[in-house]
Amino acid sequence: MRAGRVRVNARLQCDPEAPTDPHADAITIDGVRVAAAEKIYCALNKPRGYVTTASDERGRETVYSLLKRDDAQWLAPVGRLDKASEGLLLFTNDSAWAARLTDPGAHVDKTYHVQIDALPDANLLQRLRDGVDIGGETLAVKAVHELRRGEKNAWLEIVLDEGRNRQIRRLLAAADIEVLRLVRVAIGKVALGELRKGECRSLTAEEIGQLAKPVRAGK
Repeated sequence: MRAGRVRVNARLQCDPEAPTDPHADAITIDGVRVAAAEKIYCALNKPRGYVTTASDERGRETVYSLLKRDDAQWLAPVGRLDKASEGLLLFTNDSAWAARLTDPGAHVDKTYHVQIDALPDANLLQRLRDGVDIGGETLAVKAVHELRRGEKNAWLEIVLDEGRNRQIRRLLAAADIEVLRLVRVAIGKVALGELRKGECRSLTAEEIGQLAKPVRAGK
């Protein structure tokens, strides 16, 4: 703009802070009309071992190597999954939509299937619901129930409606329980479904709309 290459409604505009209306004003750079980028929303089934970042200083595999899209560099992850976690990870170039979804006050449910190295009882499940004070921070789950069990370990379904760093792992570690696998299977009503590991799909218009209007606490 300061180089004099931008015009708004055919008038030279050199002030980058000048207000414009993207729906009404004609903006050109070097005579070429500028249009808003197409909004993209997609879901990835993240395998274990990948980090949720565009590049990694330690040379680890990143989720961007799985997207395999020409426009992947313009997409940002909506939230995160740590390296050891798996499952549903959303990407978009719509920053306003992503901000609504990650707003702590939005209380969007995130559902996880968690394999633990123990056989849970009713007391453990209630403790997870009631919450545990860890370093002055109270961590709790919104809902939890047992899915199935073997001889030495079991699978839990855990629902969170807030995003604390490594919340599930920290909660279970406080009960001296190790997480063997952690798979996010749904965000709101968007489910991982049959999406295979390492594969990506576009969200449907219905899914995009559902996540754009999360249910807030008390409503």
